[in-house]
Amino acid sequence: MISYIKGQLTTLEEGSITIEVSGIGYEILCANPFHFETQMNKEVKVHTYHYIREDNQSLYGFRKKEDKQLFGQLLNVSGIGPKGALAILGTVSVPEFVSAIEQEDEKYLTKFPGVGKKTARQMILDLKGKLIVWLPDEQNEETLFYQEDLTSREKRELIDDAIEALKALGYTEKEVKMVRTQLEKSKQGTVDDYVRQGLQMLMKS
Repeated sequence: MISYIKGQLTTLEEGSITIEVSGIGYEILCANPFHFETQMNKEVKVHTYHYIREDNQSLYGFRKKEDKQLFGQLLNVSGIGPKGALAILGTVSVPEFVSAIEQEDEKYLTKFPGVGKKTARQMILDLKGKLIVWLPDEQNEETLFYQEDLTSREKRELIDDAIEALKALGYTEKEVKMVRTQLEKSKQGTVDDYVRQGLQMLMKS
């Protein structure tokens, strides 16, 4: 298994990044590739999950080790594949997801792409009690707190990543400043959602 890859980040695309190590480029699928935007052409370390099937071998990459570990746990749930697991990790923090599992909040879990009531119930049955190590200490002992919407801090971080992606596409600081104001008023979404919204705004201006 390939536990992690450390090398130069040479390519960033929608859905993946490429890291060069000793002349070999490793394509790594990621939930939010633009999280690595500020590290272009620099040395990075990415935690990887080597997914192997008879007809497919893919590398999935994560900034944090716990994200990789949760990805592996999700793949053990019937009805969840790599694409679905990556979509979940791209829209929620690990503690927030674990809180939902421990609270058995099916309504929250069905908000993820491709997750219906049956799959949400299966996730709860398979994962409850196995992930609490990733909860803050106070949440292990008291009522588990989480919000159905992203917190202001988390949303701001996602918008920051989207703004950096727009700059990488050639837009100026002045142009993206207007976009940021509008995105902050929009509903929650992923980095890719904010990038698409930002592009639409910029093309109309």
